[in-house]
Amino acid sequence: MALLNDILNRYLGAATGAGTAADDFSHVAQNVPPDVLSKGIGAAFGSSATPDVGQMVAQMFENATPEQRAALLNHLIGALGPNAGAVLGGLFGQGGAVGANTTITPGQASQVDPQQVQDAVTRAQQHNPGIVDSLSDFYAQHSSLVKTLGGAALTIALAKISQHMKGG
Repeated sequence: MALLNDILNRYLGAATGAGTAADDFSHVAQNVPPDVLSKGIGAAFGSSATPDVGQMVAQMFENATPEQRAALLNHLIGALGPNAGAVLGGLFGQGGAVGANTTITPGQASQVDPQQVQDAVTRAQQHNPGIVDSLSDFYAQHSSLVKTLGGAALTIALAKISQHMKGG
């Protein structure tokens, strides 16, 4: 617990290096509640200092395993509900209709290009602005992918987590 406090204190207004942020994020992700981790990820998604959410999700999608890719796509389908077909229908080509009850396999997910995911997340935000919170919750469960976003996003996430844990 002392190490967690030391790490969190570093992010209360102080900048650190990218390598340190990745290591710190790994430690913090394992030691804070998922809802707190989600708030930190959401702060990174919403920051003007980071790329847009679609671009960050596409980057994590590109670095994900086929199983993680499928989990993300299935999460998006569930979060979008009846709008899933309108938002995600183009991900699987002309014959790949997507409905609220569709389940994407790792093999299907492997055929999806990260740019398609970026476009789909951007459209999803237009249909459902709360999708960012939902994606933050998803990535709190898959925090190893968040490390691929780099130092700026990780520092923002860690600062938000620090503020939350310190009661700020």
